[in-house]
Amino acid sequence: MMGEAAILGPGGSEMHPDWGPFGAPLFDGPDARRLARVGVIDIGSNSVRLVVFDGAARSPAYYFNEKILCGLGAGFAETGRLNPEGRVRALNELKRFAALARGMKVSPLLTVATAAVRDAEDGDEFRAEVERTTGLRIWVVEGSEEARLSAQGVLLGWPGAQGLVCDIGGSSMELAEVLGDGTVGRAETSDLGPLKLAGIKGGKKAVRAHIADRVSGLAQRFPTRPERLFLVGGSWRAIARIDMERRGYPLKVLHEYRMTPKAILETIAYIAENDIEDLRARTGTSDARMRLVPLASEVLKQLVRSLRPQEVAISSYGIREGLLYEQMTADLRRRDPLIEAARHAEAMNARMPGFGRALYNFVDPLFPRARPDKKRLIRAACLLHDVSWRAHPDYRAEVCFDNATRANLGGLTHAERVFLGLALLHRYKSSRKGTNFEPLLTILTEAEIRDAEILGRAMRFGAMFTTETPTDHGALKLYPKRKVLELTLKTDEGRALFGEVTEARLKALAGAMDCGYEVKGR
Repeated sequence: MMGEAAILGPGGSEMHPDWGPFGAPLFDGPDARRLARVGVIDIGSNSVRLVVFDGAARSPAYYFNEKILCGLGAGFAETGRLNPEGRVRALNELKRFAALARGMKVSPLLTVATAAVRDAEDGDEFRAEVERTTGLRIWVVEGSEEARLSAQGVLLGWPGAQGLVCDIGGSSMELAEVLGDGTVGRAETSDLGPLKLAGIKGGKKAVRAHIADRVSGLAQRFPTRPERLFLVGGSWRAIARIDMERRGYPLKVLHEYRMTPKAILETIAYIAENDIEDLRARTGTSDARMRLVPLASEVLKQLVRSLRPQEVAISSYGIREGLLYEQMTADLRRRDPLIEAARHAEAMNARMPGFGRALYNFVDPLFPRARPDKKRLIRAACLLHDVSWRAHPDYRAEVCFDNATRANLGGLTHAERVFLGLALLHRYKSSRKGTNFEPLLTILTEAEIRDAEILGRAMRFGAMFTTETPTDHGALKLYPKRKVLELTLKTDEGRALFGEVTEARLKALAGAMDCGYEVKGR
């Protein structure tokens, strides 16, 4: 029976007091980055991983991330026990992780285990051995709870996510609803992990029949056609890499990579037609992961056919991020992960923290018809406009583009990443021709490319026009019908700042907008 002093873990299960205060919100203050590093050790059926978050913010910063593919669940279907070799390897790695966590002063540190340890005959024995030799106390996550936590991980990256979350591990596969209001609905588990499927006797026909039966049962419990299917797990990410390779997709960022059901079925056929070793080499996937891809592909084929999602998206956030989300206050959950990450980057790296907001107010009149989703990108760009100033001037524009497109950010589509990167490139550089990033611009429309250039040139002008608050010294106004961009100088300081080079940048901004310019109050 749970005692009065018991500490509750995710879902209300009892945890040992030494595991830290995971039953109460960790993040009460407005600046979550001040908190100690938060660590999660995730013992899965295929991999064992330590992730350390640098504090706990709405958009997590990964201070440390290391994994080993040890295959704890390999052979489970035949023996009902943990894989002996995998068990030894996992224990050795857990000793290392415990030492690393101590060295990094991680607090709190939560160790969780999923299907392999949950279902194995010797799971309790393994837990006791781990605690005895490392001091780590393992919390075994039930299947439906695993599904819920993975869905919360998706919510960390997509605050308004709506659809189904599918998390595949080595020994199990989970489905959970995300309802569009930041909550999780129905959550279910199944035995559709590739390591378990590998133990089914009767060959490919028997395996396919088993998959079809299980997926059919799951589909009946989730009868509403999902707008989007969010895929979580290493096997899904490996399939997505192959899809990128097949399509020649230019941006090699898995998070928020989107596929149509038709494209997925074509990629699954492509996997069957090609040599797995060749695909492994071309996509940089580990041998241990690639061995699971053929079986995972069969599962995904049945899921797409049965659930009939309108779109499929890859999420790099899963159970570990779900545990972080579990501890957040309602206020923190409601914040925009992109804007929070940009604010933190400005506070840590900009020459003048706080100037980004003033710059946004200055350039905002140039985008009177921008929708809220575009406004947030403009805001993020202004916050990030100066965070790469330490880069060499000859490469600063390219560094800005690279940082924006490849950063570990939630709440961004691939097109939005490239838009943000291009705007920041034009903050420092007039021309984008001749850069290595031109292939990525194919993700954007011509109108989006033009808007990104205008935003970049506006930030370039605004940053030079003042070192404090641009709106104190001048105001921009666009007259679309007259095709005129007007700058009104308000103060002597503004007139002093409006020099020859400043005017050249105003002229370049007007040129990008296909209009002339006027200066009042000189």
